[in-house]
Amino acid sequence: MFDFGFFEILVIGVVGLLVLGPERLPRAARTAGLWVGKVKRTVSGMQREISAQLEAEDLRQKLTDQQTKLDDSLRKAKQDVERIADDPEKPTAPSRSTSSESEQRAASAVSHLDDALETVQEEAPESPAPASSDAESSTKDRKHP
Repeated sequence: MFDFGFFEILVIGVVGLLVLGPERLPRAARTAGLWVGKVKRTVSGMQREISAQLEAEDLRQKLTDQQTKLDDSLRKAKQDVERIADDPEKPTAPSRSTSSESEQRAASAVSHLDDALETVQEEAPESPAPASSDAESSTKDRKHP
């Protein structure tokens, strides 16, 4: 904080000795040392609190970003599933290519769901996610009828 060299400390000690005298100088030095210690502890505590607040804000930002990514992935998967659900209702001539196209779309939707689940599991491996295990089991059911 302050840059005191040996010469400056020596001058302060000599002036203190002349002004306070040899009886009161040790008590004054002890009091000054206690005050310096309190100031250092206070500054250190403030630094810890500020760094904790910054870290918490960073975690909030990461959580918001991950929530946005998850919402986008799930929205995309939902749109794919809805598109697949709406396609069979369209009047078309039944053919083998139509069924293979719907199977491809279904596989695409399942892969989007799998990607979303993998993203969630990669980003938060330490937190249990009961909703993702339900979605994962329903995805497995769709893969293996």
